[in-house]
Amino acid sequence: MAAVSEQTGTGRTRARPFYRTGKNITKVLFSLVITFLGLLLVTFLIGRILPIDPVLAVVGDRAPQAVYDRVREEMGLNQPLWQQFFIYISNVLHGDFGKSVLTTNPVLTDIKRVFPATLELATLATIIGVAIGIPAGVFAAVHKGKWPDHIVRVIGLAGYSMPIFWLGLMGLLVFYMKLGWVAGPGRLDSFYVDFVEPRTGLMLVDTLLGDDPGLFWNAVSHIVLPASILAYFSLAYIARMTRSFMLEQLGQEYILTARVKGISETRIIWRHALGNVMVPLVTVIALSYANLLEGSVLTEIIFAWPGLGLYITNSLLNADMNAVLGGTIVVGTVFIGVNMLSDLLYRLLDPRARK
Repeated sequence: MAAVSEQTGTGRTRARPFYRTGKNITKVLFSLVITFLGLLLVTFLIGRILPIDPVLAVVGDRAPQAVYDRVREEMGLNQPLWQQFFIYISNVLHGDFGKSVLTTNPVLTDIKRVFPATLELATLATIIGVAIGIPAGVFAAVHKGKWPDHIVRVIGLAGYSMPIFWLGLMGLLVFYMKLGWVAGPGRLDSFYVDFVEPRTGLMLVDTLLGDDPGLFWNAVSHIVLPASILAYFSLAYIARMTRSFMLEQLGQEYILTARVKGISETRIIWRHALGNVMVPLVTVIALSYANLLEGSVLTEIIFAWPGLGLYITNSLLNADMNAVLGGTIVVGTVFIGVNMLSDLLYRLLDPRARK
């Protein structure tokens, strides 16, 4: 009997991790579904509250009443609000965001065309922000209260204070018009547009795959300025958070113990302290990346960058609500996905979070 009890207890002990894992996965999926439904509810209500008649956007303000009523019925706007919401959910889950009034294409088709441009811009900006922001934050923390710390803090404060549209215009004026160091607005010079075979939608990748160095460097020249401006805001946030995290770690007892043992200061800072800092920094970087994906609207407008932000803005100015709401859903979904990914990475990197 004791052996049977012992085997049963061992089996239960082994089953507990699987039970906890399944329970955690269920919680994550439930949270994901609730958040996504909340996003759909908000976008649905926005489409109904705004003083823009989607029927008039389709038929025009001079259409006969009979045509207006027929189109309204076809769009399902004559049904109760709760029923419209369930139809809206069903359409979104099937990838149907409706047709764009501005382009006459399905909204999802337009989003697939413009989203890679935003993805490319935000990804490059994040890479630059991380590559500069983390070392700057570490440097400021190590030299707390000294001139390097003050310089990093001033640069970070300026990054939060200066309007991005002003910085973009000044960048174009100085580096494009006056110095000629970079190319102008757009992703490529108009002469090169027809020479690029669209494969991934990422201009740097497509021009590199095209085996034409001239095309590739032209694309680099176009993206470097808008990416650097977005990266400035990203690195300001990352540097500030890195400095804060590093100051906390450098005051811990294990740092003092490492110094007493004679470990080099370089190893203490860049391996031990920064190693512990990287766990919370994953969340900071992920949130910064998500913010760049959804917040690059002004940059895309200034640099005529044909991305999702510019697409949503033009659609809003033309009362194209299907395109506006479809783009908003995509941005919200990306934000939810990045948050979930950062939470997963946090759990993988930090054993305490797994417990």
